[in-house]
Amino acid sequence: MRFAVKEDGNWRSFRHRNFRILFPANTVSNIGSWAQRIAQDWLVLELTNNNGTYLGLVTAVQFAPVLLFSLHGGVLADRLDKRKVLIATNIVGGAASIALGALVMTDVVVLWHVFALAGLLGISTAIDAPVRQAFTSELVGHEDLPNAVSLNSANFNGGRLIGPAVSGLLIAAFGTGPSFLINGASYFFVIFALLKLNKKTFFNQNRAMNLGNIREGIAYAKARPDIYVVMIMVFALATFGLNFQIFNALMATQEFGLGPANFGLMGTFIAIGSFTGAIGSARLERFRTTRFVIIGGMLFSLSIMVLSILPNYISYIVWLPICGVTALTTLVSANSIVQTSTDQAIRGRVMGLYLLIFMGGTPFGSPLIGLATDYIGIRRTIALCGLISLSASLFVWIKYRNKVNVPADISVAAVLKSADGNDNNQPK
Repeated sequence: MRFAVKEDGNWRSFRHRNFRILFPANTVSNIGSWAQRIAQDWLVLELTNNNGTYLGLVTAVQFAPVLLFSLHGGVLADRLDKRKVLIATNIVGGAASIALGALVMTDVVVLWHVFALAGLLGISTAIDAPVRQAFTSELVGHEDLPNAVSLNSANFNGGRLIGPAVSGLLIAAFGTGPSFLINGASYFFVIFALLKLNKKTFFNQNRAMNLGNIREGIAYAKARPDIYVVMIMVFALATFGLNFQIFNALMATQEFGLGPANFGLMGTFIAIGSFTGAIGSARLERFRTTRFVIIGGMLFSLSIMVLSILPNYISYIVWLPICGVTALTTLVSANSIVQTSTDQAIRGRVMGLYLLIFMGGTPFGSPLIGLATDYIGIRRTIALCGLISLSASLFVWIKYRNKVNVPADISVAAVLKSADGNDNNQPK
């Protein structure tokens, strides 16, 4: 299948055959992943009588592996065949999802099963994410990478449009089991697509030059104010603002007294905004600056605070797209800045660090947020999360706004040589 794509159009990444093959497979996988997220949250609430603390703990367990494996995933991305690594991570992720679905369908599931399999899925994701991010440049090349980042974000949030609503309906009709099985099957679409890619058309980098270590990725990021300021912003927004799976689950059950179908619809409404933001980001490439990320973070934080005071279900879901569009416009810009301004020889390790920061706060933040909902209520918790994100954004703006305009072509060799010079007395 051929796409008529303008050279400078919003869809120009589709002129690359490998991108066209993998994109629809990722669409299926993203729908499955969002379906599982809704089902997993609902299953925890069923097993614990709507306990917010346990919901936060399961989320923490799923994201905790990021702390241990995402940096190593970045090293693998720079050293190994990315396609083979992705095949392996998809096999593990699919097996974890199918196992949980089977336990639910046979009516033997207990809470520790959810914790264990969420952790296994988290390990797979922690390794997969930096490799997948770095792999995009091999599919489309550096010129089309910003466009591909926007399209992949749109793909992810397109799955969010469909997955939660489908999962909510399935849960209402059949329980949570089918959602896990559907997600497990979706991984094999990605595996098949990866096997069909044409390696001869990859935009390859010379891996012989990339046998560095994690410390070099950290040193490179520290030498780039435009990158580390973005990472600070992403940490604050992701840890405290991007907790919609907890916010929505407890608002649906505790505040509005609703069931799984309405809970799933909440995910679809926020995805409307997220999808719009991701698509719109393809038109905003020239505005992608660190200052843009900081301002976007402020707007997103304010949208979260407004969410906490909305009086009923209708007003809540109508506002969710605003939260989605401000979040995704900001985060797509952040991701694109880090990917496109990082030298390809060290991109995997920097993306591993980026994803560690993006998801690494969740294992600490989610249990605290879950605990806060039990003590001060879900509305006050949402308001507090928005306030923390806004305070962090204002702090970054005041402290770093004049330190982010640096050249994007800093030599990797110069950065690492400088790091070695500064660390001569430090253990390797």
